[in-house]
Amino acid sequence: MGKIRTVKKITRGVQAVDGAGVKLVRVIGYHDTKDYDPFLMLDAFDSSNPDDYTKGFPWHPHRGIETITYLIQGDIEHGDSLGNKGSILDGDCQWMTAGSGIIHQEMPKPAERMFGAQLWLNLPAKDKMTPPKYGDIKRESIPVAEEAGTRVHIIAGTYQGIQGAFEGSHVKADYLDVEVVAGNEWSYQCAPDATLFIYIVQGEGEFDADGKQTIPEKNAVLFNDGEVFRVKATDRGIRFLLFSGKPLKEPIAWGGPIVMNTKEELDLAFRELDENTFIKR
Repeated sequence: MGKIRTVKKITRGVQAVDGAGVKLVRVIGYHDTKDYDPFLMLDAFDSSNPDDYTKGFPWHPHRGIETITYLIQGDIEHGDSLGNKGSILDGDCQWMTAGSGIIHQEMPKPAERMFGAQLWLNLPAKDKMTPPKYGDIKRESIPVAEEAGTRVHIIAGTYQGIQGAFEGSHVKADYLDVEVVAGNEWSYQCAPDATLFIYIVQGEGEFDADGKQTIPEKNAVLFNDGEVFRVKATDRGIRFLLFSGKPLKEPIAWGGPIVMNTKEELDLAFRELDENTFIKR
């Protein structure tokens, strides 16, 4: 079977307010970059109160990263400097490569439940200034592998020979949305040296540690190296997002929505914002 991945770190995250006043949980972020490389940040949101999120994220820049917004439920209107606009709805995903620079906005609309996550994925130094592009991933284009007691939504990467809806051009990250019914076990073959972590959105599961460790929802779990990830759902069942990618092991210079490799690159980005030369044509 291969070496089983064991629990390395559990992160609950902290309540935060971002954008123009959106309440969310910052699960991982600025101080976690070494452990979670190539993943930079994960924000999770789960609210049935529109006052928590409808102020949204008005126009703001990004450079040097990819932002991946996945909605299990909800409605987010968006627009950007490339001319893209539309809505992210139930089960949809937006995979945006900011590259050399993009300015966009994300404005959640009142919904029965706003439930999902935004992941920041770092770009390698050689690709920091790649032309920006936009991936619009609709629910119907996301393959779902159904097995006994398990549903796996394959957003990116490959599972059981099934290619996901999207493949990154710069970091080949896997992104799965996994549902396991009560009492069932699920395992996943992975590259032994890849960073792998999950965020439990509902329920709880048992994981390999010193003995078995039960971990409930709203926690991120980072795993040690290994070839097999394994989970057993408790009697509550479990649903989690799984992220896996090989670390870049490069220096990080992070300033708000811009992530580069050096302070000089960061200073240049903010100078270009001031001089209105940030967007490259």
